[in-house]
Amino acid sequence: MTRPQAVPTVQIDNDRVIVTEWRFAPGAETGWHRHGHDYVVVPMTDGELLLETPEGNRTAPLVQGKSYNRQVGVEHNVINNTNHEVVFVEIEIK
Repeated sequence: MTRPQAVPTVQIDNDRVIVTEWRFAPGAETGWHRHGHDYVVVPMTDGELLLETPEGNRTAPLVQGKSYNRQVGVEHNVINNTNHEVVFVEIEIK
C-alpha cells in the first residue's frame, strides 16, 4: 500500500538542536527511520499515531500540548491513524 508522505519543515538546525514541524495528512507516514538523537515531541493537535516497529505495531495517542520524549535509537514508521491532519514539533538534542 502506498501512503502519502508526512511533511517535515526544519525550523532550527544548529550545533545543539534540530527543531522540525511534522504535518501528517490522514494516513500519511514518515517512512522507516532510526533516530540518531534523543528527542522531545510537542503535539500541536490531538490524534492517534500508528507506530510500525521491529517489535510489532502499536498505537500512541497525541494530546495537544502534552509533550513526551524518547531516546536515541528508536526505529519506526510513524503513520497518522486518524481522519484529520495531525501536527507535532520534534526537538532533537544533539
